Formats: sequence, C-alpha cells, structure tokens
Amino acid sequence: MTTAPVRLPEHLDHPFSPAGRINPHPAYRWLRTNDPVHHDAASGLWLVTGHADCQTVLRDPRFSAAKGQRERARDDALPPSMLTTDPPDHHRLRAPGALLLGPSAVRSVAGDLTRDVDELLDRLGRRPAAERPDAVADIGRPLATAVFGRLFGLAAAEYARFETLARAASINLDPMVPPARAALGRTAAAALTRYLDAHCATLARGGRAAPLAAFAADDRLTRSEMLGVLNLAVVGGWQPLAELVGNALCSLLPDRAAVRRLAAGDDTSGEGGDAGGEAARRAVDELLRLEAPIPFTARVTTDTVELAGGTLPAGARVLAVISAANRDPAVFADPDELRVDRHPNPHLAFGGGPHFCLAAQLVRQAGGLLLPRLLRRFPGMRGPHGVPDWDRCLVPRRLRVFPVDLGVPGADDKDPGTAEEDHG
Repeated sequence: MTTAPVRLPEHLDHPFSPAGRINPHPAYRWLRTNDPVHHDAASGLWLVTGHADCQTVLRDPRFSAAKGQRERARDDALPPSMLTTDPPDHHRLRAPGALLLGPSAVRSVAGDLTRDVDELLDRLGRRPAAERPDAVADIGRPLATAVFGRLFGLAAAEYARFETLARAASINLDPMVPPARAALGRTAAAALTRYLDAHCATLARGGRAAPLAAFAADDRLTRSEMLGVLNLAVVGGWQPLAELVGNALCSLLPDRAAVRRLAAGDDTSGEGGDAGGEAARRAVDELLRLEAPIPFTARVTTDTVELAGGTLPAGARVLAVISAANRDPAVFADPDELRVDRHPNPHLAFGGGPHFCLAAQLVRQAGGLLLPRLLRRFPGMRGPHGVPDWDRCLVPRRLRVFPVDLGVPGADDKDPGTAEEDHG
C-alpha cells in the first residue's frame, strides 16, 4: 500500500518559498512534530528536522557529504575541499586546515584581533549621533575581514579588495540561486582563487608571518587542493561570520537583561570583564542556536537508513535542517527563547561528526570578543522597530539590513522598573 505524501498545511509557508525564507520556523516546527523525516515533493529533497535524527545524518557514514554536494540544484563543480569529500580523503584535507583555522592559529592572532575590535568600536563611536550604522555592513563585515586579514597576513590596504572578492564569492554558499547568479558566483570564485594564489606566493617569498603561510607551505596538499580548502575557508567562513553579528543582535537587543548580562561578561580580567571568556562563548553558542547562518547541510544516503522519525531510501537527497534541530523541545527547554547562559547547549550550528566546523573556535573567539565589548561601549544600543528585514536567500540565513541606534556611549541602560531584578 502506498502512503500518501505528507503536505504542509495551507496556512504555513513552505520554508523554501519567498515568504518561508523570511520566517521558516513555523513550518519547521510543524514538520518536526508531524513528519520529522519529510519528503518534499517540490524539491525532491528529504527534510530531517529532529535533533537526534540530524545528529545521525551528520555522523553516520551512510550519509555521503561528497554526493550531497554533487546533488546541489546547481551544475557547477566545487573545488576539492573537506566539503566535497568523505573519509578518508576528508581527513587528509582537513588535517592541514588546522594550521589555518585551528586553536594555535587562533591564539596567534588573538592580540591583534582585540586591537582590531577596539579600533572598530572607536570608529563607530566617532560616527555622527544621527547616523545609524548597519550591524551587517558596518560591524559584521569589518569584523570578518579583520579576522581573515590577520589569519592571511593581509596588509590593511588589501582589506577592501579582499572583502569585495569574499562577498562576491559568497554567492556560492546558496545551493539554489538562479542560474545567472550562479554564473556570477563561479566567476567570483575563480577571481578569489587567483587572488589567494598570488597572495600565497607573496607569503612564500618572505611576506608577513601568518597562519596562512604555514598552511600554504604544507606539502600534504597539492596546490589545487590547498587553494580549494582556502577557497572553502573564505566562502564558508567569511560570510557566516559577518552575518553572525546582525543575527545575534537581532535576537539579543530586545532582551535588555540579556544585554546587561553579556556586557558584564566574565569579570576576571580586572579590566571590566573578559570579553573572550566562558560566559561570552556560551552566549555566542546560544545566539547561533537561535539563528544559525548555515541553516542546513546536504547529504545523500548510500543505503537504506532507519531514523527515529522515518525511513530514508538509498540514494535519498537529504537536508539535515539545522535550524529546526536547534529548536527541538526534546533537547532544548524553551527552545524559541534566548538564554545567554544556556548550558549544556548541544546545538548543531557548527555541524557535527567528521565535518564539524574547523573554524568553530575562531567564530566563538571573534563573537565572544566583539559582542561584550560592543555592548559595554554602547549599552543603550537598540535595534529597529518592527519585523526584522530577513534576506530571501536560503544560505546564509541573514538580515538584509539591521540599522542600530548606538545610544549614548557608556550611559546606564537600566530600564524603568528593572533596576532591582533581571528576568533574562
């Protein structure tokens, strides 16, 4: 007997439709409750929305990442990298990547990044009071560019060019862009690769000391493989890090108790708090849980797989819907609410299994450095009124714009009636 396909109720927007892309959470909530392993007739994809099932998709070797990337809606080939391979090739490509994005690399640039963040906040403070900076363009992108500039050993004069190339190549994050934009993405990726290739050659001739120099000199990778991994680091790292700031402030600013808590940070440095401390990193994880810039990841089954929520046939094109899994009430109490001190927090915004994001510590460090400093400098910061202006792209999940009112730098932000008690 053939089972009739499950369809979303008419009052819910499909999560891939223009309206659904703005707010996919109602549809994901319904699917997670009613059909957690859902075959979507419109796209031919299987949408997996439960946390436990998504963990299986990310960890089980019967789900191929390599085939998942080849099954994108676009017909352009991706360069060789961790994203496009399964073990053991994946492990071979990933190991050298630690030289660029691993803990030692992050520690080597931490001091410079602290100065970069303080300079960014100084620039914001010098803006005319009537000028409302955009959290995406004026805070997120400069942060991401500074982070990659330090990792890559770029001169400050190169930052604008690098940002232009990174933004253009980030079109390639979205697997479902129209053909014309996909063509622009291919051209931009090629231009970015040429730029990075030339910059690596400069470093090899005695340029600045930087994690990229060690990575580019590693002989475990061919030149083509090295550039493929490097291209992935930019396309998969720069844009999501830039979007993290706007997404985070959109969730955070309405909750004034949470703002004050994060601004206080871990007061262990003797200088008003440790901006990169544990409290800040927990807050970054929670903000990523609520609005992850990468909302899903693709796999293809190599065999029939039984999940708790249903059965997937061999050859199924599967999306592990991270945005849905991160709000699963079976795992997260009050899943739609912000709890900046949530612990434990087994969110899947960094993926899981062999493909766990190599830059996770970098993102936590950068976000944990920026956000407390930003909120201490501008404790009266407020976001725009009304419905957030979410972009209609699928990947990354991002705000089109998010203008912020900085308030008066250093002014007390206690709301009337909340001075004695916080309910965050």
